[in-house]
Amino acid sequence: MVRGILGKKIGMTQIFDDEGRAIPVTVVEAGPCVIVQRKSLEKDGYEAVQIGLVEKRPRRNVPKPIIGHFAAAGVPPTRFVAEVPVDTGDEAKPGDAVLADIFAADDTVHVVGKSKGRGFQGVIKRHGFGGGRATHGSMFHRAPGSIGRSAWPSRVFPGQKMPGQTGNKRITVKNATVVKVDAERNLIFLKGGVPGARNSYIRIVKAS
Repeated sequence: MVRGILGKKIGMTQIFDDEGRAIPVTVVEAGPCVIVQRKSLEKDGYEAVQIGLVEKRPRRNVPKPIIGHFAAAGVPPTRFVAEVPVDTGDEAKPGDAVLADIFAADDTVHVVGKSKGRGFQGVIKRHGFGGGRATHGSMFHRAPGSIGRSAWPSRVFPGQKMPGQTGNKRITVKNATVVKVDAERNLIFLKGGVPGARNSYIRIVKAS
């Protein structure tokens, strides 16, 4: 069977278990998805399927090569496409649907998304530096300080913590727990938080 699905992050809420304890969950609108391409062990060296997330608003201004790629599978073009693993010997083929019911409560999954972008930030916000004294006349408040020595090695070592782009990176949350699945509304409730802003795309794959 197909071991993953694509979806959109709706937001966070809480649900209560049988003992009345509040569980923080992230609600994901998972699917429906369609299989666009099948990867085989004989041809590609691994087993996987390329799936696309079907949305209410169809994709427009699609380049001709992309139109041909989707036309070969007999499905309309989608905005978000990604590969997910599939069990060896599974008969999934292009055009088949992938729905949220492939998951069940208490399943363990890996969630992949893109974190919120925070723009260009200094070392205090980006790396948690303490900064200098805030008193009058210190002249050292939020600066990073020395970044290397002059005599040797006369350069800055790679990986030095410095100001730069913050966020907007691919993040994987491993071993998240599926708390609830609403197959009728294509909703999956994941315990805790997942990367990304509201309405951002994420990929959910069953942990092996």
